[in-house]
Amino acid sequence: MRRSRDEAEEDAYIAYLESKLGYSKGGKRKKSNVGDGLDDLFDLTESVGLADGGGSEEEEGQSPDDSDGEYEEWGGVELESPPLQVASSSTPVTTNASPAKGKYVPPHLRNAPAPVDDQPSEAQLRLRKQLKGLLNRVSEQNMTSILDTIEGIYRDHRRNDVTCTITDLIIHGITDHSSLLDSFVVLYATLVSALHKIIGIEFAAYFVQDTVASYEKHYTAASTQLSHPPAPDAQKPEEEVGKECQNLFILISELYNFQVISCVLIYDLIRALLSQDVTELNVELLLKILRSSGQQLRHDDPSALKDIIDIVQNKLTAKGETLSSRAQFMIETLTNLKNNKLKRNATQNQGGDAVERMKKFLSGLSKKRHVLAHEPLRVSLDDLHSAENKGKWWLVGAAWRGDPLVDQQNEPKPADSQADSMSESALMKLARQQGMNTDIRRSIFVVLMSSEDYVDACERLSQLNLSEVQQREIVRVLLHCCGNEKSYNPYYTLVGQQLCRVSHSHKITIQFCLWDFLRDLGETTVGGAEVIKNAGAREDFGTSDGTKIATSRLKNVAKAYGWWIAKDSVGLAILKPVDFTILKPPARAFLKELFTQVFIFSQTSKPLLAEGTKSLPTTRNRGSLEEIFLKGSRNETLAMGIVYFLSEAFRKQNKGSRESKVDDFTLWATGVARETLRTGVDVVLDLKQ
Repeated sequence: MRRSRDEAEEDAYIAYLESKLGYSKGGKRKKSNVGDGLDDLFDLTESVGLADGGGSEEEEGQSPDDSDGEYEEWGGVELESPPLQVASSSTPVTTNASPAKGKYVPPHLRNAPAPVDDQPSEAQLRLRKQLKGLLNRVSEQNMTSILDTIEGIYRDHRRNDVTCTITDLIIHGITDHSSLLDSFVVLYATLVSALHKIIGIEFAAYFVQDTVASYEKHYTAASTQLSHPPAPDAQKPEEEVGKECQNLFILISELYNFQVISCVLIYDLIRALLSQDVTELNVELLLKILRSSGQQLRHDDPSALKDIIDIVQNKLTAKGETLSSRAQFMIETLTNLKNNKLKRNATQNQGGDAVERMKKFLSGLSKKRHVLAHEPLRVSLDDLHSAENKGKWWLVGAAWRGDPLVDQQNEPKPADSQADSMSESALMKLARQQGMNTDIRRSIFVVLMSSEDYVDACERLSQLNLSEVQQREIVRVLLHCCGNEKSYNPYYTLVGQQLCRVSHSHKITIQFCLWDFLRDLGETTVGGAEVIKNAGAREDFGTSDGTKIATSRLKNVAKAYGWWIAKDSVGLAILKPVDFTILKPPARAFLKELFTQVFIFSQTSKPLLAEGTKSLPTTRNRGSLEEIFLKGSRNETLAMGIVYFLSEAFRKQNKGSRESKVDDFTLWATGVARETLRTGVDVVLDLKQ
């Protein structure tokens, strides 16, 4: 067939374009040392028969009318529109505007994580398969290697993907079985606790929230099913109903045993069970928690346990029915537990021995790895239920329910509040009575006394536009007010903590103020030669005679510094100039109180504690205490001085007296502190050699 003029021109134009792209006659690419980036594109067109004009329509068995048809797929890649047709210079290039079924995905985005509520990507499926294989192989012997592998996975993938996948796999592994050995659950709980320490609080918080939510879902489903007669075609026999929530409840109790969560959540879950009718399922769940964590619950909060027992007895008495053997056994167990007459083996689950071995394994993690989380999550059931309304507290690592400052602002203020009843002139008069002899000090005093909370105080202090030298007066006024309170007020301590967060200079001022206070207590050699030389020129609110400092002032200042040291606002290094071997009685009493407060505040997140033995924490977490004193071991002289002081100041114990409980706690804390300081010094000396 004779070719038309237009066809000839088109062939010539195509040949011209091929020569520009480095193709010889026949469509073969000439060798070139310079890549133009089009090799992959031409290889793709050749694979689908579109090279050299794409072939004729007759060869494809397609009529000209079908050229505007819909292209569903091109070489395995979905397109929004069909490929362009090469046209001559006299023919305009047209495209097909018909809608496409799929969307083209660039190669560099094909392995990107799938969006939420979409199908998982290939990378996520591979991640799930890899983690599932690891979890299936978890045992006591290979726990360390499994942790190492998971750490590597966290480095190579998005943290949220790994956390979500591990959580989903463990929960499904627990709930997919009707009955599990407790030792099997212990292994999973150990892994979660280890990841809580190594990965951080965000992993444990996500895992705990999902686990509790899954438990409540299965518990509701089981309660509903047991309250109705079983259908003839029921998928599960009645004796297997509720096994999923029982397995999850055991997992939650083991998380408590391994210090992932505190007793607060456990007692909340128990109270939630007791708020319902006393059923066989509820009795079974209560017995499981008593066997798994009974002794630990009694140790952490015996008063809460007593309240729980009273609720159980009142409920069963009001019911007035004959109790089942399981319910009677539960009451006997609770009573013996309250009276501390329950043998240790009676409260342990089948995996009791495994629990003890795994506790030793977890306690050794801090010696081999960098641990990020030391304390259990002090989260309540209400915190988990209100997370969407009050915010996800774990993002900032706090245990507050919502924002207490926002809640306080929303509450109606009393008409006789201090801020309303005292005018600025009255505050200025009070400032003069307190010895505020400069305008700067009086301004700072007025701000501290009239602020709504510590956040408001810090914001208003920053608006005073003080110079760097003038800002030093803030801490001095702060400590003066703190010491003059009749009883300890944590408001001043929180202001100081916030100041340390925003400026390092405030940390230095807090250090100098401590040295000034120790000199007021009679330690004239503290502070360095230059500071002592200028001590006479220092304007102070107090006196240099340590015997005249009130006991309340000494304790208030000790509590403030104890909180700042425990929460890393300042470190133990501020005690460097102290000679612990020649302390005078006032300074000795102050430092003993300071270290006692460091011990207490290392175990709690609350800055305000009750007086006496009620202020003692119910938990004993070595990790948080070791972290504080490990930093002090970097200075050998300081570390040995603290070891000497702790050995001497806390040596006596009054067994059988009302202070025996305090002595028992401080004995444990001083032992941990001395051991940490000695170990740290040995490590530092080894590094120097």
